[in-house]
Amino acid sequence: MFDHILVPTDGSRLANKAVKAAVKFAASVNARITFYQAMENNAAMYGVDGFDIPGDMIVSMEKAVVSAVRSNLDAAVRLATSRNVQCEALTGKNAVAWEGIISTARKRKCDVIFMASHGRRGIAGVVLGSVTHQVLTHSRIPVVVFR
Repeated sequence: MFDHILVPTDGSRLANKAVKAAVKFAASVNARITFYQAMENNAAMYGVDGFDIPGDMIVSMEKAVVSAVRSNLDAAVRLATSRNVQCEALTGKNAVAWEGIISTARKRKCDVIFMASHGRRGIAGVVLGSVTHQVLTHSRIPVVVFR
């Protein structure tokens, strides 16, 4: 039924639990996984009240983000390979994370997206937004939400 699973992660504790559950699920159905972590394009956020952040500081922040993302994805790959689950790990830079998730699922021809939800409701959901909600709203392939 599911041969190729997209597993988005953000490195949070809940996302890491979802990665473990997705690996277990993939192993049970003999599916392969594409792990994905979005790196939002935050160029517009590199200035406050008309003051620009120095270029070298931006480069340093970007390197730290890339390093953290790589570490998250490497851990996911190690877990999957330890369970003999075929996998790959990708990153993408998008204006918003949910667009990158859906685009990657489509480009990689995934059968399902398996992702965590922090379950924010009310004003927190409005203010912080919900990547999972946007994926559920816009995806044309099935989405499994892990909580």
